[in-house]
Amino acid sequence: MKLGVFLTLFRKYSLEEALSMVASQGLQTVEIATGGYVGNHHLNPHRVLESRHEIDKVKSLLDRHQLEISALSCHGNPLHPNPEIARQHDDDFRKSILLAKELGVSTVVNFSGCPGESEHSLYPVWITCPWPTDFSEVVNWQWEHKLIPYWKEMGSFAKENGVKIAVEPHPGFNVYNSETALKLCEIGGDHIGVNFDPSHLFWQLMDPVACILELKHKIYHFHAKDTGIHTKNVSVNGVLDTKSYRDVNNRSWVFRTVGYGHGTETWKAIISALQMVGYDHAISIEHEDGLMSIQEGFSKAVDFLKDMIIMENSGEMYWA
Repeated sequence: MKLGVFLTLFRKYSLEEALSMVASQGLQTVEIATGGYVGNHHLNPHRVLESRHEIDKVKSLLDRHQLEISALSCHGNPLHPNPEIARQHDDDFRKSILLAKELGVSTVVNFSGCPGESEHSLYPVWITCPWPTDFSEVVNWQWEHKLIPYWKEMGSFAKENGVKIAVEPHPGFNVYNSETALKLCEIGGDHIGVNFDPSHLFWQLMDPVACILELKHKIYHFHAKDTGIHTKNVSVNGVLDTKSYRDVNNRSWVFRTVGYGHGTETWKAIISALQMVGYDHAISIEHEDGLMSIQEGFSKAVDFLKDMIIMENSGEMYWA
């Protein structure tokens, strides 16, 4: 495995400056945003694809800093009921796949998308329980009329271009757990897999180790991000929480830098589980900790994970 970072963390800097900062920490990979909700500050696929010079320039920068791209990421909603948003996110997605092919990048990350409840919706609708039966009917409609046709097509598109798609299970979208992830993988074929992010599983009270062992070889990319659970708030309000991420004291859970939500033994077990299923791609640090600065969260995550990755590469496994 190789340790890297999701470069949106350094969106205020140019691509060259960001790569220099990453290389100075001894990391080996970068995940670069190319559209959707995460934007394309460092790498705009629509512009770069128009010029062989721009493609070669990106490759040269990576070579200079001895870094490789673990994935292009365009976390968006290509099934958004607003047709303009859906069109833009779908276009970003397809262009990201084409750019990945040109750059020799194996993987593109996205969400599954979430449609509305009908063709007349204005906003996405995420269903969390089966009753009243209207809810079950909506879920069935979303999969049959939107997700299945779209992901069959995208699975074929990815295969044609020799690129794998890593769909990130994320609440708010139709793929949010292991069961729905495997369902989408079956629909899309071998070129559809999973971007595994433990942070979205922790607060749903899922066990990341068990999920890794369930998903096995379908894990195509990995995000290193943690979640802190506020037990008192959960005990009175549960884990479904729509309060702002900035409302740290009153939320049931918040995203944390690795090691600040769950300890060393938990993360050692996660890394070992990845090793058990044969995952040998990037461990990509994603920092969304509202209690730490960019540099503090990044540096602490690197320090926390670096020894684990070194030991994993030596063949040693940890179990909690």
